[in-house]
Amino acid sequence: MADGNNLFQLEIITPDRVFYQGEAFMVEFTAEDGDIGVYKNHIPLTTVIAPGILNIKEAQGEKQAALHAGFAQILPEKVTILAEVAEWPDEIDKNRAEEAKKRAEERLQSHAAGIDVARAEAALKKALIRLNIGK
Repeated sequence: MADGNNLFQLEIITPDRVFYQGEAFMVEFTAEDGDIGVYKNHIPLTTVIAPGILNIKEAQGEKQAALHAGFAQILPEKVTILAEVAEWPDEIDKNRAEEAKKRAEERLQSHAAGIDVARAEAALKKALIRLNIGK
């Protein structure tokens, strides 16, 4: 599947840590325009990341994480992701994510004046991603 000739450098940085640093065969994530998969020698691209599931395919296997907003710089030999939040499945508090999901759904269903619908929808999407990756 992956040999040394088709691996590229992948670095994922959040405000509080270097989340991932290593070599990957492929990385997939959600950009604002849709899902994107990146292999070595991809054309240079900078894109905005939307909340979604991050898939990293390494020579040793696959890893998944929750990725919430940010930017990605794609170069032929390196991909750098600057993310608002990135979480491995074992870092996700499922109870907290379930509570956040319920709060967001209640806000969206209430139709009360002054509800920031876009913010509630974003909170719901993040909670669903956390619950999905936490399985």
